[in-house]
Amino acid sequence: MVPYRVGFGYDVHRLGPNRELWIGGIKIEHDLGAIGHSDADVLLHAICDALLGALSLGDIGQHFPDTSNEFKGIDSKILLEKTCSLVREKGWELANIDCSLSLERPKVMKHANLMKEAISKVARISVDQISIKATTGEKMGFVGREEGLCAYAVALIHRGQG
Repeated sequence: MVPYRVGFGYDVHRLGPNRELWIGGIKIEHDLGAIGHSDADVLLHAICDALLGALSLGDIGQHFPDTSNEFKGIDSKILLEKTCSLVREKGWELANIDCSLSLERPKVMKHANLMKEAISKVARISVDQISIKATTGEKMGFVGREEGLCAYAVALIHRGQG
């Protein structure tokens, strides 16, 4: 049996007025917010997809469908917590998570340490096991036009000790 597995996650959300902007488990002040069934935390959704992919268990939409009232407006930290519990139930542990955000504004790297702290608390891993990077769309595409934002995540899991 292979002692390591890697998973890749990607998520995208439209931006619009009168919505809160949650990224990486923290609320960021901005004039636009992410639109979605849950709190639309693009980064946590990408991380969930990466972990589910590493387990070969599909994607976030299969586990937390946007057609279910149970998940309407839900804090995505709860989705990440449930996903991390599933990882451990299957006998795996998180080795590291590497993420990239793409949005024109606001500049989010000043919030990266708070995001890492929020993720580490929920995932029960050290902040030094989490990497967060950010880029813009260079004014091109839906990101550059500020119509949306996206996140990419890679997660490495390994067989647990017990």
